[in-house]
Amino acid sequence: MDYRNPAACLELLGRLRQTNVDETHAELTRIVTTLRTYPPAPNQHLEVLETARPLIVDAQTELSRRYAAHPLPPQSRENAIMESVVTLWRELARSYTRIILADTVNGSLAENMPLLFQRQLYSLGQVILEYFRARRALPAGAWTDLHGAFAAAERHEVARSRVGDPLNEVWRAQSSTECFVSILLTDLANPFGRTQRELNWIIRWAQRFAPYCALKRRSEGGNEVPLRYGVDLGADHGVRPIGVLKTSDSLRHFDGTRLASHIQAVVSQLKQGVSPASLGLGEDCPALAGGRLLVLLYRPWGLASAGRKFSRRGARGSLELIADWNAIAFHIEGRRFTPPSSRTISNVTTDMNVLTFGERAPEVPMSVQKIREEAGRLGLAGTNWEVLDQSVGGFRLRCRPTGLRLDHHQLVGIRPPDGEAVLLARISWLMYREDGTLEAGVSVLPGVPSVAAARTLNTRSSAHDPYQACFLLPAVPALKADASVVLPGGWYQPERIIELHGDRATQVRLAAMMSDGSNFDQVVVKPLRQTPN
Repeated sequence: MDYRNPAACLELLGRLRQTNVDETHAELTRIVTTLRTYPPAPNQHLEVLETARPLIVDAQTELSRRYAAHPLPPQSRENAIMESVVTLWRELARSYTRIILADTVNGSLAENMPLLFQRQLYSLGQVILEYFRARRALPAGAWTDLHGAFAAAERHEVARSRVGDPLNEVWRAQSSTECFVSILLTDLANPFGRTQRELNWIIRWAQRFAPYCALKRRSEGGNEVPLRYGVDLGADHGVRPIGVLKTSDSLRHFDGTRLASHIQAVVSQLKQGVSPASLGLGEDCPALAGGRLLVLLYRPWGLASAGRKFSRRGARGSLELIADWNAIAFHIEGRRFTPPSSRTISNVTTDMNVLTFGERAPEVPMSVQKIREEAGRLGLAGTNWEVLDQSVGGFRLRCRPTGLRLDHHQLVGIRPPDGEAVLLARISWLMYREDGTLEAGVSVLPGVPSVAAARTLNTRSSAHDPYQACFLLPAVPALKADASVVLPGGWYQPERIIELHGDRATQVRLAAMMSDGSNFDQVVVKPLRQTPN
């Protein structure tokens, strides 16, 4: 096969099928790389790239599924797959760049300049998105390359010119500015804190909502709110609050004013029963989950503001993190979870102390050191993480994990460096550095937990049905947090009846969901009214 021959490449692309995605990807890489190294006439080069582009997207998408479900360690086997995907995106971007430079000399493709810059920006943006999918820190120069391409499109006065793009699911067209804004929107959406499914939606929605945003050289009136966002085209990072950016010719102000009202309209239509697919949100997007995510994106996308609820401060020390559900129970109680015996629960009564999560009977506590020693012996040990900073609501942590896999929104137990009690927390975001260090953000669930037992009740329940460990959290009025029960994931159903056993057994109704994650439901419960004898 002569990969230097455009006609031969087009013939190969015409019969290329993804029966084997690895072989398809290798062929596409050879075509793009060879033509960039030995470029044909610009018009022939462009024809091959445009023909190959949808095949490249399909192959890249298939390969990325192999590593996008969890944060990808640099030392993992799948890391080579990610590198091959990123390499092809970069080669594609360089190929469009070469055509732009060649046409600057001979001018044969002047009418295609808007398309060439949009395709170049799309490919460079995919490099950044691939690192988001893998939950990996961006390499030096990734933002610089993207900013430089957008600045060049502005200089050629083609940044706002729309061109056809079949890869854009909603509009089937896109300008260089809209392409650039879609990457900025994804960056604003906390990509390292999203599940694979959520991130796929966000990337799609960013393209769908980009036309409702604007980039301005200066704010109108000159009085910019410090928490509003901007981007410095001369810097190697994404969006930042305007207040921390220096005024310069390379500064662009992000304006999502129109998008704010549009998101409100979309959420309103979802509540009225309009299908997400008809609103351009995708066939795979349930109305409830999509609406919840859109509400979370309203502030950073529409208001261009995401001020922290609690300010962070520098901190030092070691924090113990416990990832396994039963191990969390062990570290809280200092003993294995033991289901209550059937004799203990033969008469189910209502105990208001349990329902309001009052004090448990005092016991002689085991020392933290003894708990850790016993946990290690039983295979229930936690891992030590370095605290980078903290706030009232959580911690930013770092460690070099060995055999530890965490999920986004997973419930974990943490023992802070300045305390002995184990608290419940939720994984907010995860990101690997290139040196193999894993960074994580955890948000603490208010209150000091205690361990209880729970089991579901239905018409087929019996006294022999098994209990599972759950956690009771008291009310914390200072943080406006109600008392709640943290149950295994998937337990919550509105008005469901469960049997809860703390000091005594009682039946309660699941009244409202407070929060949920990959492995837990945090629920407000109400005592079941007892029928008079």
